[in-house]
Amino acid sequence: MDWLIPLTLTVITASTPLLLASAGELITEKSGVLNLGVEGMMLVGAIAGFAVTASSGSAILGILAAIVAGILMSLIFAFLTLTLMANQVATGLALTIFGVGFSALVGSGFVGFAIKPLPGLHIPFLTDLPVIGEILFGQDFLVYLSIAAVIGIGFFLTRTRAGLILKAVGDSHSSAHAIGYSVIKIRYLATMFGGAMSGLAGAYLSLSYTPMWAENMTAGRGWIALALVVFATWRPGRLLAGAYMFGMISVLQLHAQSAGVHVPSQFMSMLPYLATVIVLVIISSDRAKIRLNAPACIGQAFRPAQ
Repeated sequence: MDWLIPLTLTVITASTPLLLASAGELITEKSGVLNLGVEGMMLVGAIAGFAVTASSGSAILGILAAIVAGILMSLIFAFLTLTLMANQVATGLALTIFGVGFSALVGSGFVGFAIKPLPGLHIPFLTDLPVIGEILFGQDFLVYLSIAAVIGIGFFLTRTRAGLILKAVGDSHSSAHAIGYSVIKIRYLATMFGGAMSGLAGAYLSLSYTPMWAENMTAGRGWIALALVVFATWRPGRLLAGAYMFGMISVLQLHAQSAGVHVPSQFMSMLPYLATVIVLVIISSDRAKIRLNAPACIGQAFRPAQ
């Protein structure tokens, strides 16, 4: 049992940034917008959160800065695609490239600088319980926020009028516009939420997962988050399970190497991305399920009638 707690804790920390970023992207895509710039928004959020925390000594200010940075990045994307009608795929890719370069530029003075990680929760008696205490009641608040966000998103999409309107915009923007809903405004808000969650995911990486700054520290997690939304077929419950499954695959390489498994380290490092490709191939084979759950207008530009 000595291995259970370290393994579980590692899986949780590896899964949390994936869950945060994919939850935001799910809302964005439900509105009919395909933002491939998650990786770039995460990187900008990571450096914004780390720089502000390192400079001010306040993790709360750092997290707020990361959220604002993610929103600003998403607004660049939204302005280009929703207002200027630029291609969403090309713009999202450009946003990621911009985020990689911009974060490296801003973070050049923080390379190798370490800070204290976010403190874990401590509830007297509960946190001290054997095994489950440290796992369930000893995490930092962003872990609990990620799970609460998924639950809240599920409730929002199925139980609220605003959630139904969001899905209506994603499924048929022309019909939603015809009955009086502002498609562009709703998509702006959904894109901004996705940016905020991506910035928060980046902050978790630089403030908790590895409390230091390193260039390109997201290491492709933004792309895995995008794949998770498809893997979950745009359902929040499946998103939670998928994020933790991919988190387990991500840490498998570390524990396999420490256990002395004689497999090339390069192969172990590519396991999360190999799993992403395999899952997408499997999901894509069932086109009927994708058509049933995917927003019908995803990636399609909308121009209001004059």
